[in-house]
Amino acid sequence: MPLDYPVHRRTLPNGLRVVVSPDHTVPNVTVNLWVGVGSRHEQAGRTGFAHLFEHLMFQGSRNVRSGEHFEALMAEGGRLNATTWFDRTNYFETVPKGALELALWLEADRHAHLLDALTQENLDNQRDVVKEEKRQRYDNQPYGTALIDVYATVFPEGHPYHHPTIGSMEDLDAAGLEDVHAFFRRYYAPDNTVLTLCGDVEPEEGFALVERYFGGIEARAEEPRPTLAQLEPLAAPVRVERREQVPNDRLHVAFRLPVDGTDELVAATVALDCLGGLSTSRLVRRLVRREQSAVGAHATAWGFVDGVSLGFVVIDAAPDADPDDLEAALVEELERLAADGPTEAELEASIAQSERAWLSALASQEERADLLSRYALLHDDPEVVNTHLDRVRAVTAERVVEATRRWLRPESRAVVAYLDASGDADAAEAVA
Repeated sequence: MPLDYPVHRRTLPNGLRVVVSPDHTVPNVTVNLWVGVGSRHEQAGRTGFAHLFEHLMFQGSRNVRSGEHFEALMAEGGRLNATTWFDRTNYFETVPKGALELALWLEADRHAHLLDALTQENLDNQRDVVKEEKRQRYDNQPYGTALIDVYATVFPEGHPYHHPTIGSMEDLDAAGLEDVHAFFRRYYAPDNTVLTLCGDVEPEEGFALVERYFGGIEARAEEPRPTLAQLEPLAAPVRVERREQVPNDRLHVAFRLPVDGTDELVAATVALDCLGGLSTSRLVRRLVRREQSAVGAHATAWGFVDGVSLGFVVIDAAPDADPDDLEAALVEELERLAADGPTEAELEASIAQSERAWLSALASQEERADLLSRYALLHDDPEVVNTHLDRVRAVTAERVVEATRRWLRPESRAVVAYLDASGDADAAEAVA
């Protein structure tokens, strides 16, 4: 049976794209905004700005004092947060129906008038918060910088996805008040934003409320830079090694993938599922269960929109296992998948897992709102919530073979190896 979640769209005169999806199951409404700015929009020497703004947006605006956004909505029984990624920044809250206008007023005030409260004191405070987050989540965690190494290895210097969303300490230190004011003026605009209402609200009611609170904000976003052309797979293997005190040797094997929203990416994702994304995948069966040379293996694909996506496999070595042998086994399984394709059981399991994950996400009002915003902002098609599974179910074994041969060739891999140096007091970080 095809999915049929209601999706109603309207664009305000100032360019704000509004999506309303009624759901009267419970008397709540999720307000979800996606702003078209992420780390891929940042300039060299000014990385980390998109994530810094996620924090600054809770520090007050023209009519709201610092921290009041959280206080006001939580006092009404709401829950809220924000996240930053390569392609976007999003802000979201789920509130009782009676607090919907409060949520919209608060969002409109900070999206229109943040700069009234963006002082040097607030900037210094939140810069320190972000730097501490970087220390805790990246610098002082085992394997904490592994994905940073993956991005830098898979994507060339200067590419939008070369650096992580957290940015660098040096760039955060270099951020001046005028820098962040200019960043806000450039990207935080209604014509660069999608606002989704999902829950106990009728379409015309929702559109009228959004118009009331956001309709007076002026359009001001700059013309977006052209999207880059498809980035081809790596021509030869690349390898980076880190010798650190980590629980066990770990391999991160990454590949460039086709852009988000394409049939090719769906097929490549299925290929990665067969390789390591399922509890019954080839690497799990071989390395974890049969040979017991690994204690874990998994694979995933991340869809990006600027000319390339990212897929990677992570293998945790068992004690005394040779990481080179694990990498060789991965190469063998890739070659087998490219030659023979997935089995009927593997293909069926991958499709079933995708269906379960998608339906589970849509069952959550908050996740459904997030998906509606995502596809409206990045693909101008929020109806993907209803059509995505048709694309997944259309994947055949032949298409998986094509995707594997095109995107997951062993010679196109980038390997980031974290090797345990606990027993080597003189071991230093090495890059090969």
